[in-house]
Amino acid sequence: MTASSSLSLLARAGLDPAAALRLTAHALDGADDGELFLEYCQSEALVFDNGRLKTASYDTSQGFGLRAVKGEAAGYAHASDISEAALARAADAVRAVASGHRGTLALAPERTNVRLYGDDNPLGAPAFEVKTALLAEIDAYARSREPRLKQVSASLAGSWQVVEIVRPDGEIVRDVRPLVRLSVNVVAEHGGRMETGSYGLGGREGFARIIAPETWQAAVDEAIRQALVNLEAVPAPAGELDVVLGAGWPGIMLHESVGHGLEGDFNRKKSSAFAGLLGQQVAARGVTVVDDGTIPGRRGSLTVDDEGTPAHRTVLIEDGILVGYMQDRQNARLMGMTPTGNGRRESHAHVPLPRMTNTVMMGGDRSPEEIIASVRNGIYAVAFGGGQVDITSGKYVFNCTEAYRIENGKVGAPLKGAMLIGNGPSDLHRVTMIGNDLELDPGIGTCGKAGQGVPVGVGQPTLRMDKITVGGTAG
Repeated sequence: MTASSSLSLLARAGLDPAAALRLTAHALDGADDGELFLEYCQSEALVFDNGRLKTASYDTSQGFGLRAVKGEAAGYAHASDISEAALARAADAVRAVASGHRGTLALAPERTNVRLYGDDNPLGAPAFEVKTALLAEIDAYARSREPRLKQVSASLAGSWQVVEIVRPDGEIVRDVRPLVRLSVNVVAEHGGRMETGSYGLGGREGFARIIAPETWQAAVDEAIRQALVNLEAVPAPAGELDVVLGAGWPGIMLHESVGHGLEGDFNRKKSSAFAGLLGQQVAARGVTVVDDGTIPGRRGSLTVDDEGTPAHRTVLIEDGILVGYMQDRQNARLMGMTPTGNGRRESHAHVPLPRMTNTVMMGGDRSPEEIIASVRNGIYAVAFGGGQVDITSGKYVFNCTEAYRIENGKVGAPLKGAMLIGNGPSDLHRVTMIGNDLELDPGIGTCGKAGQGVPVGVGQPTLRMDKITVGGTAG
């Protein structure tokens, strides 16, 4: 059954809005803040692997989460049964957090008429048969392009999420969120050596753009190109080298090593390396970092966050100076700041936390060619895979999935096994050149925090960073 985008979730569940409001008000009596979060979600995932449809899953879920916030504490109860009885039990469970001294209920989030994406359900078109035929066509196309391919895997994923946030003062905020993604992964073999390549794209839209032949063929070509480059890769050098980061997806390093440290909860608890540094220089001059949830159609964008606050373009670092944090409602209130539309949760079964949306380093005035030409001895990191970051210290390790040697200003041999090792807050001071080619990632990011995953975006221009520790396998 497909839920109508115009049908209230309360009405769809057969729950009297007046009863829902009464029980929400009862749960939040004496609290500082809180909300009833209702969710209906449909999702689909198709995986075509080595010539056959390996997985075809379809899921429908719904439920509510009821939260009462008092000071630093929060009571939370959730259920998949949206009924008056279940809501009454949840209200009784979360009221305990508001016992004792009575709080003053925070004002509701401001309203917005901005829409950053449509509300059509992407799962409705094209039909299942068309999607599976497309995945088979992707497999055939990839193998016809490159005989050295030994494995081809392609997937299509889509979801349609409807949320409603009900506050005890009667305010109701609603958002309808489409999300799609195409992923292509290949393995090429030559002379007994096997290497991988991958590419993906997507956003808050329907499938029309990403399944157009010119789009999916370009994705396949890019995955093959990366695999063939890696077949020629030589062992990466180790030591302290100048590093050029490519535009776009390499912004994931900024997201992980710096972005998490600028989320409100870590700074309120003083567990971030950036805690207490507002107004101070935390990066080289010219470095400006924003978290922008207002970019239309992007994977990390939100018309409103999961507390009902409209998305913002929040400047975090401006010309090297720390000027802001990403905030949900609870941490903003406790820090005497303003919510920034970064209160996000994976589903109704999770509490909202301050989370990134689309985190971007803004562009500068140098051309990518000029930046590369300035490096005498270094590496050019174009794409990243996994990594590890310690939020408190800022220390990170990132694996490069595509990188090249730079010698005397020229891009040389591709490298295998390159790792970047450093400290995010410290290495922001090592940025010496910023490109004029700002680029956003193609729409593939998912961010994990406290066991929750949410879709995000990243972006940056080409950057030069001096004297970064590179872990490799060559002397």
